[in-house]
Formats: sequence, structure tokens, C-alpha cells
Amino acid sequence: MDLEGLTRVSPAKKQSWRTVLTLAYQSLGVVYGDLSTSPLYVYKNAFAEDIHHSDSNEEIYGVLSFVFWTLTLVPLLKYVFIVLRADDNGEGGTFALYSLLCRHARVSTLPNCQLADEELSAYKKDGIVLASSSAGSSLKSTLEKHRVLKRVLLVLALIGACMVIGDGVLTPAISVFSAVSGLELSMSKEHHQYVEVPVTCVILVFLFALQHYGTHRVGFLFAPVVITWLLCISAIGVYNIFHWNPHVYQALSPYYMYKFLKKTQKGGWMSLGGILLCITGSEAMFADLGHFSQLSIKIAFTFVVYPSLILAYMGQAAYLSKHHIIESDYRIGFYVSVPEKIRWPVLAIAILAAVVGSQAVITGTFSIIKQCSALSCFPRVKIIHTSSKTHGQIYIPDINWTLMLLCLAITVGFRDTKRMGNASGLAVITVMLVTTCLMSLVIVLCWHKSVLLAICFIFFFGSIEALYFSASLIKFLEGAWVPIALSFIFLLVMYTWHYGTLKKYEFDVQNKVSINWLLSLGPNLGIVRVRGIGLIHTELVSGIPAIFSHFVTNLPAFHQVLVFLCIKSVPLPHVRPEERFLVGRIGPKEYHIYRCIVRYGYRDVQRDDLEFEKDLVCSIAEFIRSEKPEYNVAGQPSDDDEKMTVVGTSSSNFEGVRMCEADADSFEMIGTSELREIRSPERVRKRVRFVVPESPQVDMGAREELQVLMEAREAGMAFIMGHSYVRAKRGSSLMKRIVINFGYDFLRRNSRGPVYALSIPHASSLEVGMIYLV
Repeated sequence: MDLEGLTRVSPAKKQSWRTVLTLAYQSLGVVYGDLSTSPLYVYKNAFAEDIHHSDSNEEIYGVLSFVFWTLTLVPLLKYVFIVLRADDNGEGGTFALYSLLCRHARVSTLPNCQLADEELSAYKKDGIVLASSSAGSSLKSTLEKHRVLKRVLLVLALIGACMVIGDGVLTPAISVFSAVSGLELSMSKEHHQYVEVPVTCVILVFLFALQHYGTHRVGFLFAPVVITWLLCISAIGVYNIFHWNPHVYQALSPYYMYKFLKKTQKGGWMSLGGILLCITGSEAMFADLGHFSQLSIKIAFTFVVYPSLILAYMGQAAYLSKHHIIESDYRIGFYVSVPEKIRWPVLAIAILAAVVGSQAVITGTFSIIKQCSALSCFPRVKIIHTSSKTHGQIYIPDINWTLMLLCLAITVGFRDTKRMGNASGLAVITVMLVTTCLMSLVIVLCWHKSVLLAICFIFFFGSIEALYFSASLIKFLEGAWVPIALSFIFLLVMYTWHYGTLKKYEFDVQNKVSINWLLSLGPNLGIVRVRGIGLIHTELVSGIPAIFSHFVTNLPAFHQVLVFLCIKSVPLPHVRPEERFLVGRIGPKEYHIYRCIVRYGYRDVQRDDLEFEKDLVCSIAEFIRSEKPEYNVAGQPSDDDEKMTVVGTSSSNFEGVRMCEADADSFEMIGTSELREIRSPERVRKRVRFVVPESPQVDMGAREELQVLMEAREAGMAFIMGHSYVRAKRGSSLMKRIVINFGYDFLRRNSRGPVYALSIPHASSLEVGMIYLV
């Protein structure tokens, strides 16, 4: 989940208790909305046609015992005490675990990785060393050698991501529908569905329609709503315990689980698919780690959420143990145990809590798709930042309306919580199984613990989750097919896009142009240098892309200043602004050709395009100012000799070059008592000025180069990018032809182009068509 109405928390910063408690309070509204609404439908799904409680109450006690120990072992023991420690520089989630593994073992499938990426400070924080045990070293080398294992690891992470997306469809449907189901107590069985379904659909449409406004305007209401709901269900639970059955605490003994399975046998095993729903939303504790802290999430769950949920489930069990509802009666949900006098206020609070929980899941779906897109595993989508002040609040229109349509289809198609619960349960437990598998590798490769400890971890928690997984999977025809179908479709889309992107990059690498070809371009060949800065967008981190030679061949002219721009993601959640840019020179100085690699983490967001342009120009100017003469005798470095310099953004590099842009007259009021300025000619109305520090001294060559860069900036920027048509080359296998010619081509034609995805102004863009035979 990533419902970030909050500033990202730095893991290295020590926090006061007041800050920790404030974060714990805020986390209740963001992290626990989904988990706290699970009492609405757990008992109803557990007793849905699989088992029926008798006068002995063994079934009721057995279900309560399973709920108690499931909540204790999975969210409390597994996530709070173990998984939360496996953060990726303060971030959590499936991709955080995959990112950790990619840095501790070279298993990343990102095409444009560089050794320079390992010099980032986040890499150094990990203190990456070889695993201490011989078994750990053997596992690391095995993963690095075999390409198939790398793909399996990627597919495993993608399955987890797909199930999170599936949960983004199912959770709003089941949460809101279960909350609205309180209406069934005020009308007959024949008529309540005719009201519940339309009301649920109206709420869902309203919920998705508000997504583009962001959550920062109403986010302050989330924590009070969830706290009110938790206090409400815990108070009702205490009332039911003391009023109906004070001895219900006996059911907390694990002995009742054994008696339950012994008596109910296959029916009891199948009912585990409903009991499983008591831990829906537990994964959010780890996924939302980046906006809180380990301690705050632990405090919120251990002292508020966990006891409230246990009291709520005990209260429901106490009520049901004294009200043996006949088998055909459908009224066994949460609201039947609520005292009639407060039923309507509780219904209103439940609907608000369901909306809050659904909001967190939807925003988390946006976040996971953004991460997949950053790692070249999802087609380009338009990402809108809904808040300029808070980190990470994003909105993806295409995904939002797709989720809404799928949610409405699930609600109208199923019309009951049983099949929705079967579908949701399978999605939840699959994500948990993926987390368990990745965690076992993290224990060995990242924590450098013994393989035996990892085996114990995966055996203990994997056995529990495999039991629930089997109980959910057996209900394939009763709703569990939905997350499988959704995940299969999304997995097919993700892997097809990743495969096509990888093959396209390999084609670029094989067909890149040598620097000698570039150096041969001169006035005698009719090449014209026009005013301005030309940004050649490429995925290559070295060499000259074939798209540029294709462009020059058809239009023998390029800009006064040429920049080969590569915007790429690294297997880190965030890249510090001071390490954002890698800048180097291509060819001799008089050619004014540069390479700029912009590095983002999978959770970083690219801000305003004008600010990005300013940072880009400043990074090149800083490179020119601080460059050292490291060229060979001929003054023409080869591909291998290309030197890259780390340069920060203009806001982070206070001692570097700064750039001011304004009208000509406005510079009269700007003083430079401590800094020297280099100005552009007076004839230009829109003027650019570089402000450079007094020390170190800038030589004449660098001053002239800065002057050229300023004149080019004043003339404007043009973005030159490829419009690729990817086809499988002759002799390719049938499967490859299908994937490339149909799958990848369909996704490319129906996804956003780079102009939209990278927020490039249309008036400044030029696309060059080129066919890739991969």
C-alpha cells in the first residue's frame, strides 16, 4: 500500500517518542484500514455452506481458535517481528525484497545496469559482502550463473505484484459490500440484495471518481475513522463477551483447532478459506513501511489493532455460541451481534472504515504499477502527482477506471461475500507465500544467516500459508478463479513488456554507432549545427544509439549542443538528489556533445519538466566547470575511456553552478557580491545566466563552453526520441514471433508514448521512426 499523505521517513534518522507515537497514530488510517474491517465478513465466510455450528459450540470455538492463532502467527510474529526488519533503505513490499536480492546478488534483469550504480550511497549502506557460510556463497553464485533462476525470481516478484493488483480489485468490492450488508437485517432475504448491490456500486463509483483529487485533502480523517471503528468493534466485543459468554476465552486454546478439524474434516478444511480473511491487509504493514517506521507500525498493531481485533472476534463468537442460528438462515454476519440500538451508527462507521481501507488498497495498486513500470515490467502509463507537497501521492487514470469497472463487475456478478471472500483470500495468501519465499533468500543472502534458519522460516510459515492456500484453491469454481485470471492476464502483460523491452535494448547495444563515426561528421559531409540543445532520448548508457545515425542520415543537421539522455531506474527505492546525474563527454570539447544518465529509484517520482530541464542544464554546466583533463593524446576518447562524473540536482548542489532565467531587464536587480556571473549576449530577450563560485577558477576553455551552453539554452530545447516498430527477425521461433509481433506490438500501440509518460512538451518533441528486428 502506498497511501502517502505523509512525508517519507528516513530510516537512519533517530526519532523521538513523540514522533514515533504520531506516526503510529497516522499509520492506523493508512496501514490498517483493510485489516480492521475484516470482522465484517470472516465468520460469515467461514460458515458459508462448509460447516454449521451445533449445540456443542465446537465449531464456533474452533473457528475462533483458528482466527486467534492465525492473527498471532502471521501478522504479529511473521510481519511485526521478522519481515519488517527486511526493509530496503526504509521501504517495504515485494519489490523491496526483490531489490535487496538484486543488490546482494547480481540477479537483476534490468538491461542498463552499470557498475557506477553500485557506488550509490544506498548500496554502501548495505555493507554488501559475500555470505559468510559456504552454502550462502554457493546459493549466490548459483543464482548469478543461471539465467533461468533469475527469470524465476523475477516472475515470483511479478506474481506478488499481480496479486496485489488483484487485491486492489477485490478488496474494495468485498469491504464495501460487507459494510453495506447491514441493511439485510432491516428487510427480507428476498429484497436485501436489490438494495445492497446498487448501494455498493454507487459507493464504489464515488470512491474511484474521487481518486484524481488525491488523498491529501481528506487524509487527516482516515486515522480518526479507523480508530473510531476499532474502538467500536472492541467495545461491542467486550459487551458480547460479558453479556453472552464470559468463558469464550477458553477457545483460544489450540486444542480447539484440533477438535474442529477432527469433527468437521473436509468441511472444516474448506472453511479455512473464510478464516483466512482475518489477515487480509497484513501485507500493508510491510508495504507501507516507507512512510512510517518499524517501531511506529509495531506499536500501532501490537497495542491497538491486534487487541481490538481479538476482542471483536471473541465477542462475535460469544454471541453466536448462545444464538444457534438455523442452517438456512443467512443472518450470521457481523451486524447480527451488534446491539439493535446502535446498529445504524455502527453501519455508518463501518461504511466509512471500508471506504478508508479501500482507498489505501487502490493507492497501493497505483504505487505497485508505478514500480513495475519503473523496472520495465509494465507498459508506460500516464502518472499524475496529486500533491506538490507530499511524497508519492500519485494517480493513474487508465488504471483507476479499469479497477472501477472490474470492481463493479465483481460486485454485480457475485452479489455475495462468499465468492468475493474466496477470491480475495486466494490473492492475499499468494502475496504472503511470495513474501515468505523471498524472505528465505533474504535471510541467507542479505542477512548472512545460516541456510538452516531460512529453511526453518519457510517450512514454518510456508506450511501455515500453504494450508490456507490449498483451502482457497479448492474453491476455484466458487470465485477463486478471479484472482488467478486477473493475475495471469497482468503477468502476461508484464512479462511480455519486459521481454520485448529487453530484446529492444539488446538490439540497441548490438547496433550502436562508434564514436569514430560521430567524429567523422563535419562540414565536408554537409552536417549543419543549428542553435539550441538537442536531447537524444536513449536507453543506452554507453555508445551512440542507432536512432541518432538514422536521424542524421535523413536530416543532416543536429543541434549546437547535443545531449544523449538516458533516464533509467536502479534497484533502489530512492536515489539521493546529490547522486541523481551522471554526466560525461563524447568526443572532443569543440563538438559540445555530452552524455547524461539520470537515475531514479523505483519509488522516486519525476517532478515538473521545467525543473528537470533546469537541473539537466545545471548538471552539464557543473560538469564543464569541474572537469579534469583526462583525455588521451589525440583528445578523442573511445567508448571505454568515456568518463562519467556524478553531479547532483541544482537544489542539492549549493556550491556548484546555478542557473537563472528571466527577462533581460530583471537581471538589473540581481546582485552578485560573492559570485561571478557569465552572461549571454544582450540581443536575446529571454536571458540565461550561470552563476559560478569564485573557487576553483574557471579557465577560458570552460568559460567559452559555458557561453555556448547558455546560448543554446536560450534558443530552446528539442527532445528527439525513437518511435520504434519491433518485429521478430527471420528464423525466430513461433513463440517469439507471437510474443513480439502480436503481444509486445499490441501493448506498444495501446500504451502511452514516451512523450506522455515522460511529460515532454509536444511542441519540443521530434519522433524518429525505426524498425527493430529482434
